[in-house]
Formats: sequence, structure tokens, C-alpha cells
Amino acid sequence: MLSVQDAGLLDPQQESPKFNFRKGLKWSLLGMIGLINGYATVLMYAQGESAFALLTVILTALALYIFGSNKTYAHRYIFPGVAGMIVFIIFPLVYTVGLAFTNYSASNQLTLERTQSVLEQRSFQSGQSFGFDLYNVETGYQLIIKDNGKLLASDIFDLTNPPEELLSLRAVDSVLGVKAKIKEIVKYRSSLSKVELVMPNGHEIRMSGLRKFAAETPLYSLQEDGLTLLNNQSQEYYKPNMDIGFYQPVDADGNFIGKPVSPGFVVGVGAANFERVMTDDGIKEPFIDIFIWTVVFAFLAVALTLALGMVLACLVQWEPLKGSGIYRVLLILPYAVPAFISILIFKGLFNQSFGEINLFLEAVFGIKPSWFSDPIMARVMVVLVNTWLGFPYMMILCMGLLKSIPGDLYEASAIDGAGPIQNFFKITLPMMVKPLTPLLIASFAFNFNNFVMIQLLTSGGPNMVGTSEPAGYTDLLVSYTYRIAFEGGGGQDFGLAGAIATIIFVLVGGMALLNLRFTKLAQD
Repeated sequence: MLSVQDAGLLDPQQESPKFNFRKGLKWSLLGMIGLINGYATVLMYAQGESAFALLTVILTALALYIFGSNKTYAHRYIFPGVAGMIVFIIFPLVYTVGLAFTNYSASNQLTLERTQSVLEQRSFQSGQSFGFDLYNVETGYQLIIKDNGKLLASDIFDLTNPPEELLSLRAVDSVLGVKAKIKEIVKYRSSLSKVELVMPNGHEIRMSGLRKFAAETPLYSLQEDGLTLLNNQSQEYYKPNMDIGFYQPVDADGNFIGKPVSPGFVVGVGAANFERVMTDDGIKEPFIDIFIWTVVFAFLAVALTLALGMVLACLVQWEPLKGSGIYRVLLILPYAVPAFISILIFKGLFNQSFGEINLFLEAVFGIKPSWFSDPIMARVMVVLVNTWLGFPYMMILCMGLLKSIPGDLYEASAIDGAGPIQNFFKITLPMMVKPLTPLLIASFAFNFNNFVMIQLLTSGGPNMVGTSEPAGYTDLLVSYTYRIAFEGGGGQDFGLAGAIATIIFVLVGGMALLNLRFTKLAQD
């Protein structure tokens, strides 16, 4: 049987395990990150930002798991990419889809609790108002209230640190000090608004303007049930209407009557926003028209840029053409200039009164198109400008693909007596269609959401008449969504915009799947 010493448990020569500095530093940093993000998560949740709090928890847990486990430590290099995808793609997508099922808008942004707090902070003048003067005395400031010719003076106080307790007023015959000017009252207005005075009759007054104090009472007071608010001015009871997300007056039977009060709060509305898109004529009609125009615009953008780009690529690749390198540079220049600069230049060129294009057309043909006020001409202008911006990209693609076509095919075709047009349709076009198909689908999806082009050139105009939400004849679905979200006449309706954005996502997602399908077929 081994003794304790034989087992080595008491061997003085045995070394104690060394402290792994790198491992300790790693876990210290991970622990610090976890604590900081955990604290930030609590703060965000306390402010009602549950979505951002959940995002922080997911990213923190993922980081701790990848960097803390030996099994997943090798994935640390792809963590920034995964985190970026979650933050900039997955989270906005999920958040937008979530908004589509709520009434979130410019009028409905708060939680129910926050709405209650805002309403409880409102007040109304419940009594007589009194003029006042502010005097600068030796040891501070003093308020003088004018009550029917009488002077009531407050105790002297420090305006830089206004008193929290009530200040009593007493009658005086005169005041010793320097009367403050209006600019000094404006300067200390925030401090004066915190001062509360008590009249000799016991009424409390506070500042209600730059020249007066008045008795003010909270407009709403929360009742015992924690939901109902009593309007102290009209003696009406208000309850939260969970269908519309507003506090609204109720009758004796609890039925909602009267006009709701702002601000509102966020509530779930189910598929109501999607139903509005499908049933509200003021939204449905422009939505269908804009959807058709979006598809037509995307198709024309791809077809025209491809046709022009392919023809020009064939021309600059034509061997007998001299100076082809110069032509290539000149034709690629529109692609080198930032798109927003080109769009703004074209906006000036197409100006109906002073643009060079209309001046030329009027001088030569005697016509002066209304590019920005006529719906058809506005759409023609958009297509023309987009073709100018897009053809260099297609030309570069076609130039590369033309280089990949074996020259033997053209030599054999020449022996058979075929001409350039026959070569284009029998050899060039069939050889280019297959590798171009995925790129054309990607270009279609890009132009489907070409927001910058529409916003900078026409801002969606000319506007349609008789719509519930702002809509224009050159609006694409993406710019239409933007206008609903940020330019809505009846208030920014983010929930409805989220519903339309969700529909766009489904459509573009279908195009992406189609793109993958064609890519797979091309590889086969």
C-alpha cells in the first residue's frame, strides 16, 4: 500500500501549477465585456427598448461562446462578419417585419407607461394669474407678486440652486433691490419654473409665463386601477383604447367616446396594415400602379442597358476599329463619375424652363416637354437617365465575356459565309446569355430598389391625386415606402411602411431564389 509521501502528495520537490497569464487575461476581458454589455442591456430594457436589449444579449452571448470555448475558438475570425450580418441585415429585417404588425407611427411611439407619465406631467391654469417682478438683492433674488395693487414678497433665494420647498409670500410696502430686466428672466426661466410660492390664502402658484405666476393643477391624475386617467379640468375619465393605441374619453358604461388624446402608445394590430394595402382604395390603387411601374422600370433598365452595353462592347472590340482604347475610356467615364453627381446634373439639364435639353428641342423641333409635371414624360426621363448611368457596367461585363468566346468559332463561321449580324445572333448572343443571366437578375433586383435614382431626380413626382398616402407617378415601391414612413400627410406611418417593406422583401427574396436557381443551372 502506497504512503502519502510515495504518492507524491507531500513531495516538497513537486512544483505548483503555473498561472496561465494569457488565459487569465482572456477571461478577464470576456468577463468585463459581459458585465458592460449586461449593464447596457438592463438600461435599454428599462427604457423600453426590448428589441435592442435582445440584440445586445444575442451578440454578447455569441461572442462569449466563440471566444470562451476551445471548440469554437477557431471561428473567431468570422465573428465580425457574423455580427455585422446580424446587426445590419437580420436585425433590421426582423425589426421591420415586427413593425408591420403594429401601429408604430409619429403619434404612436411610446409605451403605455410612458404615455401615462407624459399625460400626468401636463397642467392647466386653475386659478387667477398674477404679474410678477424679479429683484436682485444683496444676498440673492426675490420675487414680487402683484395682487390688486398689493405687493407680496417671497423669501430671498439663490436662482442658481432654486429651493425645493415652498416659499411663502408676505405683504410688503416697498422693495429694496435692482429690478431684473426681461433678458435676465429669460436667462433664469428654467430655474424660476421650479420655484413654487404660497399665497397668504394658502393657494400655491408657479410660473406660467415670462410675466405671470398662476395657480396650476395637473391636467390628468392616475386612478387606483393604474390605467384610468381623470381629466381634472373637464372631470372626464380617460382609458387606454388598445385598438388604436390612444387614451380616449369613456362614458358611464365604459364605452369610448370623443376624441383621443396624444401622444399615443404602440399596440399590436395584427395584419391590419397589410389589409390596408389590399383594401384601402387610397393606398391600393397607387400601390398597384407603382408596383407595375416598378417592374416595368426594372425590366427596361436591364433590357436597355444590356442592349446598349452589348452593342458598344462589340464595337470597341471590333479589330478594324482604330483608337478603340480611347473609345473604351470615354464610354466607361459615366461609370467613374459618382451616380448622385450625374443625377443632379441631369436634373438641371432636363429643367423645363432653362434646361439645355428643352432649349435644344425647342430650337430644333419646336417642342418643350414637361419632364417633371407630365407623368409619361417623367417616366421617360427616368428611364433615359438610368440607361445612361447603367450602360457602362453592362459594357464592361460584355467586353469580358466577348474575350472568353473562342475565335475559332468566328473563323469557322466566316468560312461558311456568315456575316457580322449572323455571328452576333448565332454565336455571340447564345454564348453570353448563360453567364449573363444571374447578373441580369441581380441587376433587375438592384433597379427594383433604385431609391437614390428616384429620390434625387424626381422625388417620386409628379404626385398622384386622391391618395391616402403621398404617392407619385415615378415612385418605385422603395421610394413609396420611404414617403409613407417620413412624409405622410396624416403622420409618419412606420407600421404601414413596414408592411410594404415586408412585401418588397418577399418579392426581392423571390428574385434572389430565382437568381440562385439560374446560377445552379448555369453551373450544371
